Amino acid sequence: MAPDLVVPVDDLAHASRAETQLFDGIRTLDDAAVREPCLLPGWTVGHLLTHLARNADSHARRTAAAAEGVVVDQYPGGRAERAAEIDAGAGRRSAAILEDIAESSARMLEAWAGAPTVAWAGVTRDLSGLERPLAELPGRRWLEVEVHRVDLGTGPTYRDWSDAFVAARLAPMRVGMGDRLPVGAEAPPAGMLDERDELAWLYGRLSRADLPALGPWS
Repeated sequence: MAPDLVVPVDDLAHASRAETQLFDGIRTLDDAAVREPCLLPGWTVGHLLTHLARNADSHARRTAAAAEGVVVDQYPGGRAERAAEIDAGAGRRSAAILEDIAESSARMLEAWAGAPTVAWAGVTRDLSGLERPLAELPGRRWLEVEVHRVDLGTGPTYRDWSDAFVAARLAPMRVGMGDRLPVGAEAPPAGMLDERDELAWLYGRLSRADLPALGPWS
């Protein structure tokens, strides 16, 4: 199989750039800042940053497994272990959290850089149990970081999403939108929303009186 049919070159570049933007935006956070609530209910900034670090580790682990032809769970202990690790790490000093983010990101990017071409077709398993090829994971990490940079509430908003991110994500998110609409609700007319507003709404990051509240997305 030709490498250009397997290796997700564009998503790898986008994900790497998003990691840099994430760290550049948080590098000055102090102890008080990481204890502030983020925009996700019940979580502080420290919770969300710890989640991003453990998510990066899950990518590195699944990449290493795919290179060996093995399928592993995204989080070995499932949802309970994932939640426990996030809670345990959320209260750390800012320096420890920032170091964790930097090191986990570096491990993930190193794992991707060292993955043999055949590994990208290898099977991986998400927290939900869904299996997908490794080649889809850099795009999913890109999505994770872009959306959660907004959720941190420390500066960037969905208006800062790049044209490339909006172009890559809007069409797939429109698929299945009808299934998420409340009974009797209608989707906004085509062209009514700016594309960033529409994508933020589809991701549940924009609430407006003229827009119906959508069901969960995955």
